[in-house]
Amino acid sequence: MNALITALLSRSRTVLLLFLLLTVAGIFSLTSIPKESFPDVTIPMAYVSVSLEGISPEDADSMLVSPLEKELKGIEGLDELTSTASEGHASLMLKFDTKVDIDTALADAQSAVDRAKGQLPKDAKDPKVNEINVALFPILGIALSGEIDERILKAVAEDLQDRLESLPGVLEATISGTRQEIAEIVVDPQLMASYNLSQSELINLVSRNNQLVTAGNLDTGAGRFTVKVPGLLESEEDILDMPVKVDGDTVVRFRDVAYGQRAYMDRDRISRVQGSPAVTIEIKKRVGQNIIETVDSVRAVVSEVSPLWPEGIQVSYFQDQSVSVKTQLSDLFNNVLFATLLVFIVIIWALGPNSAFLVGLAIPSSFLAGILILSSMGYTLNMVVLFALILTVGMLVDGAIVVTEYADRRMNEGADRKSAYREAAIRMAWPIISSTITTLVVFMPLLFWPGIMGEFMKFLPITVIATLGSSLVISLVVVPTFGFYIGKPSPLNAKEKASLTGTAHGDLSKLTGATRQYIRVLKMALTYPITTIMLVLCFAGSVFGLFIAADRGVVFFPDMGADFGSIVVRARGNLSLTEKDTIIKTVEERILGLPEVRTVFTKTSAAPLQDYAADAIGVIQVELVDWQSRRKSGVILEDIVSKTEDIPGIYIEKSEAAMGPTSGIDIQLQFVSNDLAVLSDTVAKISKNLAENPALIDVSDNLPLDGIEWQIDVDREAASRFGADIASVGSSIRMITNGLKVGTYRPSDTNDELDIRLRYPYNGRDLDQIDDLTLTIRGQQVPISNFVSRNARDKQGEIYRIDGKLSFSIDANVKEGFKVDKVIADLTEQLKVAYSQGDIPSNVGVSFVGDQQEQAETGAFLGKAFMVAIFLMIIVLVTQFNSLYQTALILSAIVFSSAGVLLGILMTGDQFGIVMSGVGLIALAGIVVNNNIVLIDTFNVIRKQNVPAFEAALLTCSQRLRPIFLTTITTILGLVPMVLQWNIDLVSR
Repeated sequence: MNALITALLSRSRTVLLLFLLLTVAGIFSLTSIPKESFPDVTIPMAYVSVSLEGISPEDADSMLVSPLEKELKGIEGLDELTSTASEGHASLMLKFDTKVDIDTALADAQSAVDRAKGQLPKDAKDPKVNEINVALFPILGIALSGEIDERILKAVAEDLQDRLESLPGVLEATISGTRQEIAEIVVDPQLMASYNLSQSELINLVSRNNQLVTAGNLDTGAGRFTVKVPGLLESEEDILDMPVKVDGDTVVRFRDVAYGQRAYMDRDRISRVQGSPAVTIEIKKRVGQNIIETVDSVRAVVSEVSPLWPEGIQVSYFQDQSVSVKTQLSDLFNNVLFATLLVFIVIIWALGPNSAFLVGLAIPSSFLAGILILSSMGYTLNMVVLFALILTVGMLVDGAIVVTEYADRRMNEGADRKSAYREAAIRMAWPIISSTITTLVVFMPLLFWPGIMGEFMKFLPITVIATLGSSLVISLVVVPTFGFYIGKPSPLNAKEKASLTGTAHGDLSKLTGATRQYIRVLKMALTYPITTIMLVLCFAGSVFGLFIAADRGVVFFPDMGADFGSIVVRARGNLSLTEKDTIIKTVEERILGLPEVRTVFTKTSAAPLQDYAADAIGVIQVELVDWQSRRKSGVILEDIVSKTEDIPGIYIEKSEAAMGPTSGIDIQLQFVSNDLAVLSDTVAKISKNLAENPALIDVSDNLPLDGIEWQIDVDREAASRFGADIASVGSSIRMITNGLKVGTYRPSDTNDELDIRLRYPYNGRDLDQIDDLTLTIRGQQVPISNFVSRNARDKQGEIYRIDGKLSFSIDANVKEGFKVDKVIADLTEQLKVAYSQGDIPSNVGVSFVGDQQEQAETGAFLGKAFMVAIFLMIIVLVTQFNSLYQTALILSAIVFSSAGVLLGILMTGDQFGIVMSGVGLIALAGIVVNNNIVLIDTFNVIRKQNVPAFEAALLTCSQRLRPIFLTTITTILGLVPMVLQWNIDLVSR
């Protein structure tokens, strides 16, 4: 190593040119590296969705879920298969082992789905296999609103969608808030009956007259011609002009029994932005694209095309993820600049301006080198990378300080600057290498962090390793090289020079100032070593004891606040969409106009909302103003809930946007069984008990809601006597519900294919109309009441399964003032008692899932990672010092520093965070040993000069006091902005 450093320093001009190249390449990488909010994490999950209009959840479970589940459960690497069967739809979620290649898993899933297609009903839509990726979540929402015709708003949105999806950075622009356009043929049931027309005749008529027939080729000898019979429908007029019945010379056309119109499917969701009806477009960027550039390009397109829109359309943006990325980048720049300024001040005070420049050089150059490495590896600049960069600000200068301080000492002793910096680099190389490696090895186990959390957090160790590794090269090569040209000793008076020279030659009598006082205290401690050690051990033990006694609790991920939140409105009863929206509007009106709320985005749904409680009727998403101008997000959301508590018949929940890969739900209980009745009763009983628990709020389950549904029972024997069947009855009833799809056509004014649906007039669509329906059979009108009965039944909810077993779940949050881990521990004991007393049947399984499961796995891994890190550090230290005793002395710093961490948590009143505190302790283990390494190395060198151990210890501490003080204070100052949540903008003030 010494020979390599000597060779590099002998080619100083080459080093400077390489440094210039590194700087330019780093700046280019910083500007070009893709920037995004969350890391590009490939979640080992996929979901399969399939639809069949009109079927019940029970039928969806047997006809859609069962065939797919049978094929999918055999996929290699599948950990868990969950399914949800709902009205007209089924979805299956596949969770794979994290070691499985997701592309291979998706291909296997697609093959399994293809095999199952033949077992699905013929009318079912083709099932789709979709990958889940954090980076594919929307980065920007665009709202088009205004009191304007729905068709115009839809046309504008579709045109904008096409323009946005042509941008290179945009993967998909998804439109919400519009309805599917259809060709609605409104049939008069009395006229149909008078002409003895049946639904089946109309279906066959449209299908047989709506196709392009290729009649082949005709070779006449004088030429060869293609013959075709064009018959595709192109307009509503084409449909209405079709003959439906011929009676002698009389031709009955469609228009004689119906009228046609372009219409929309019945509304099943209502969207508003800032209280106005809106169509929204959610933008998803391509993986690896720059989020800031993508959002800027989207806004540019909207600005360019919006002047061409009809008057009255207003455009607004919401949930812009690029804002947080810009803020984080600004914070990083400001933190680096502020930390560098603080380092300059400290080093100028201690070593002078020239040395301050050399030390300060290490921060930006190490950052640029680290970003260059990340960019070359294909990674992005995201929130975890930025956090890691800010974390390392204070550590990057340690090596540079040790080298510069040693060179400064030698120059004050009379050495020329080239000799001083060459000697400093060679002499301090191994201590710096060892201290850097011990810091790096503690992060290496984090590279093997399993699960989604590991995929999310792996960017932390990668960034730290790249940045600190770069700082090692800069400290030992670049800083000495610059020192050759601009190195200058710090200005010292005669006493300070004498003190410096005295410590170098073993004369402690010439010490002055703070160093002299420090050595006096140290001499007293060394005189009574056992007493000193016992006092320190007692202090550390007392801190550990106090921390355990205080029992602050444990959290998985810290509550960092958020810029977004949701207000979930829950209500029960057979409510229509209009009734639901009336309730949602009442809540919405109390939120609009709040000074701390920037945007209000409201969604009301007729069907159950995915990822929310079964009785959730709508969600109001709020975007808050900048955090500098408001209270904490949790306080604001709680205030909103309090403003709406007096509204009768509803329950309001608040939810902050989850930070990191967490669900944002404190407690998630999952129940499984093969007995639906026993499972339902058990979950209902436990859910009721949890709702009465004073420590819990927002308790919800996914049990079927109370309500009724109408079941049309067909007497097959009686129907067969009249020549009727279930299919004809179903077709007739659909004429008064969603309409009977008889075909599709593609009009000339749109690229979309529209459904042709037959329906009865609106005033004929009610429950009583079912009893009056007739079927045309053999030219006769037969009332379906002859063989059909209409009965009210309990409403059937969605059917959930996990690995084939029926499943229900309960979610809950913990009230302010209670600790999540303590509540979970109490619930665990209560569940054990319930099992032992038979309150929970033995054929019902229950487990904590979600964040609790992830927290247990993460805690177990971090404990193992800490032990592996310690073992790796032992190997490095034993390799350098060849002494287990000295290695143990160095590692003792970890114990005492951990006591300091726990003392800090006690003083601030915070809780121990599994992820952040755990990672912090692991990082701390690699940092705090650095000073001990330098001390032990210097002690060994002095001892080789036959100096007694007592005096050698005093000399070591006197010589290394200044560099240890400087490295410690700069590390602390580098973290001060983050610890105190400062963001000092020195450029724009």
